[in-house]
Amino acid sequence: MADLRTGAGRPISRRTFIAAAGAAGAGFVLYAVLPGGTTVAVAEVPGGTLEPASVPKFQTPLLIPPVMPRAETITARGGKNIDAYEISTRQFPQQILPVGLPPTLVWGYGAVTSATKRGLLVHNAPSLTIEARWNRPVRVKWINELVDVDGNHLPHLLPVDPTLHWANPPGGVEGRDSRPTFESTPGAYQGPVPIVTHVHGSVGVGDESDGYAEAWYLPAAADIPDGYARSGTWYEFFSGKAATRYGVEWGPGFATFQYPNAQRASTIWYHDHTLGMTRVNVYAGPAGFFLIRGGPEGDDAVVDSRSSTTAILPSPAPKENDRFPSNKTYYEIPIAVQDRSFNDDGSLFYPDTRTLFDGIVGDYIPEGEFSPIWNPEFFGNMLIANGNTWPFQVVEQRRYRFRFLNGCQSRFLILDFSGIPGVEAWQIGNEGGFLAAPVNLTADHDGRLLMGLAERADVIVDFTNVPVGNHVLGNIGPDEPFGGGIPGIDFEPADPASTGQVLQFRVVPATAPDPTTPPEFLVLPAITPLPPESVTRPLALIEKSAVGFDANGDPVDGPVAALLGTSDGGVPVEYEWADPVTDNPAVGSTEVWEFVNITADAHPMHVHEIAFEVVNREGLVRDPEDPDDIVVPLQPDGDVSGPEAWETGRKDTVIAYPGQVTRVRATFATAGQYVWHCHIVEHEDNEMMRPYRIGPEQPGQPM
Repeated sequence: MADLRTGAGRPISRRTFIAAAGAAGAGFVLYAVLPGGTTVAVAEVPGGTLEPASVPKFQTPLLIPPVMPRAETITARGGKNIDAYEISTRQFPQQILPVGLPPTLVWGYGAVTSATKRGLLVHNAPSLTIEARWNRPVRVKWINELVDVDGNHLPHLLPVDPTLHWANPPGGVEGRDSRPTFESTPGAYQGPVPIVTHVHGSVGVGDESDGYAEAWYLPAAADIPDGYARSGTWYEFFSGKAATRYGVEWGPGFATFQYPNAQRASTIWYHDHTLGMTRVNVYAGPAGFFLIRGGPEGDDAVVDSRSSTTAILPSPAPKENDRFPSNKTYYEIPIAVQDRSFNDDGSLFYPDTRTLFDGIVGDYIPEGEFSPIWNPEFFGNMLIANGNTWPFQVVEQRRYRFRFLNGCQSRFLILDFSGIPGVEAWQIGNEGGFLAAPVNLTADHDGRLLMGLAERADVIVDFTNVPVGNHVLGNIGPDEPFGGGIPGIDFEPADPASTGQVLQFRVVPATAPDPTTPPEFLVLPAITPLPPESVTRPLALIEKSAVGFDANGDPVDGPVAALLGTSDGGVPVEYEWADPVTDNPAVGSTEVWEFVNITADAHPMHVHEIAFEVVNREGLVRDPEDPDDIVVPLQPDGDVSGPEAWETGRKDTVIAYPGQVTRVRATFATAGQYVWHCHIVEHEDNEMMRPYRIGPEQPGQPM
């Protein structure tokens, strides 16, 4: 198999990072590189009390998410009609584990009203799919309904660390969206839960509708404690902007956002984005697919090269008001892959102490630098697909279209089709729509598909020549941080008995001839290149650590935070979330952003509001006397590689590998305040997220 990291070379060692970053300290390393390049795990995040081996596999049919019902269609005079939704976040039990094991208390989105009696008013995790049409706006009233039957607030299902720079409702209006100070180490936050929804991949969205991390809001609960901030710093400003722009009102426990959907047809998704709480809010369940269909680069623009006519892609997919359970057979299926751990009572497990990550028991804030609950990364010991542990899907001996999403916390996936005899897998799209040309994963990439956090892959899987019977889709990504390389050589693949299995395909004979176009004959829509850049912006990915102590009193080097910054003359300069905006593209400008990664991890970098082109990657100069060490000031080494075949077209998330510069090109067309961040959610929650602004400051905006 080819190296899964462009720019060959083994992962950066702990010593490399220290040399590169100096006083910043070592990074998020859960492995060590031994002489000769062998990688060995040195620490693992334990799971809950429910062992993976005790959970039966392939007992539950794969849930194919139904379509979210619209609340109404708004007829706009002189404008475009708008599809309107009312969607809330609620708490409920869900059977994630197989029947016979306890249900799991989760959160999820769901419609609270429907324009028709057939609309499915159900909350689930993952949630129902929003089906959008190209160039037709979608308006959503997002409601925080995390309250009990008496209307009182529900506490979080998971431990919230209040020592981070986070939403901080108990800080009041003056102290919200801050890093609080403490006289003694605090326990987990137990108050009302803030949320704000981000549609990940929405291009051209106004900043008031982007789900800005400081635009959160509490539920309209009856028992919000006195002195609590009920909304984030930017909520009121964006509320006024939404009223002016769309004529919509915001109020206690809700906000109304609008999405233009004028981008290429694509697979995007929605999830919570609250400051300092994304990791626990999303882990609790609220997320769902948002599909944009049609337009000049949609399915109807795909051509069959044999006849020069419109190609036939696998279909149908679920449609609004389909019966549930469905009486249809679907050949286009979205699949969200996530990792979770559970306790014996079925509850979600997520660490409630930093000790579980690396054994550091102190010194915790305020005596030391370590947050007492935050874990630098989390790897669940079970995989779930569309909300169930290890489900199965019956497939015929024909072609299917799967839209994959890596919705894990910190885990890079390498989906492995190679264990399915006779299968063919072709990738035809990524986050930003169709690729430049189909990519034969089976012939050219050993049947393997690398997916960073939040990346999507539109894949045609051909089961025509697969023997009737049961076959497992594998995962050979690591059970630890990913730095690139080859499975089994540079890192140990996932546990083959648990996290190395995603779902089971039960192959049966085809019920009718397959009318779809073979992928090798697909001509995908042409991709219009972006204009040349006027600015190149060097940005640094930095990790910070300190020395703590384990239970024996021995010193332990461990991560304190992940940081973003700039590269000033090749010298990394770190910034925190609260620092002023340093990245300020002009409206309409095209820039190349350089993600200069001096950490030991690969980071999936996501930029809100835009879709970008991957330009290339280039290594960093290393010390000739010790190739493990990166030279500072940082210098590109001239070893340049272009984007991978599956990175063509448009993307919104890109893997930035350690010891490399990853370059992307984007046009910044919509003025406003947005963010860029690492999508390892544990990282983004602790300073690996920065605000950026397109255009000038807005009159009246928060400072």
